[in-house]
Amino acid sequence: MAREVSALLDVVQGNDMRGQILRFGIAGGLSTLIYSAVYLPLTTWVFPRDHAVYAVPFAFVVAVTAGFFLHSRWSFKGHGVRHPGMRQQVQFVGVQGSGMALNALITWIGTAQFGLPAWAPLLPAIALATILTFILNRWLVFA
Repeated sequence: MAREVSALLDVVQGNDMRGQILRFGIAGGLSTLIYSAVYLPLTTWVFPRDHAVYAVPFAFVVAVTAGFFLHSRWSFKGHGVRHPGMRQQVQFVGVQGSGMALNALITWIGTAQFGLPAWAPLLPAIALATILTFILNRWLVFA
């Protein structure tokens, strides 16, 4: 067991794609918890179920702010170059915006079109947005 934990820690600390994927997953999990902590109360007490999509931008802003620091300083550490100024931040927000748009679309389809509870679209929305944003972040933002 100790050997497996040590091997996993070596992968997480590595600069190859496996390490980036694991760190991205951990940082993304934290960002997802932050997103959910904003989204779920808004859909429970503020917005009716068929308008749950209105909570997405609020949750997005909070989660993307935390996500930039996590991903730029940890997930993609040692990968690519860091540019001075706002270039990477703008690119990151654009990439995360594409993830938010995909998330909002899946949330709208699930809640407004299929009448599902507000929490139901979270899993497919987050899974698909995670795949999309990892690819775009690795090959565009932190290249």
